[in-house]
Amino acid sequence: MSQFLIMLYQKPGWTDRLSPDEMQKALEKYTAWAQRPYGIDAKRLAPGPGRVIQPEGGQLRVTDGPYTEAKEVMGGFYLIEAASYEEAVQRAMDHPHLEYGGKVEIRKLWE
Repeated sequence: MSQFLIMLYQKPGWTDRLSPDEMQKALEKYTAWAQRPYGIDAKRLAPGPGRVIQPEGGQLRVTDGPYTEAKEVMGGFYLIEAASYEEAVQRAMDHPHLEYGGKVEIRKLWE
């Protein structure tokens, strides 16, 4: 079996439109999805910007980012097992993130 990283992208502040009850239900859906037999790991990223390191003029530059002005941000990830890209895609098709208008990117890990 191969391992695939499922990255969750969404517009910043998307949870602000959910009531506390809706947020609780969403968290339950995400948690249940993470507990499927093919799931290996899942993590939600902390709110706020991270840090970006990039070369600039022969030096490494560290900046805050991504910014809340971004059109979308990565909010978390799941690591799953699947026999192929096709199977990984099929497994991700019912991820609750898609119910909330988010985007899911799937990448195979190097073997």
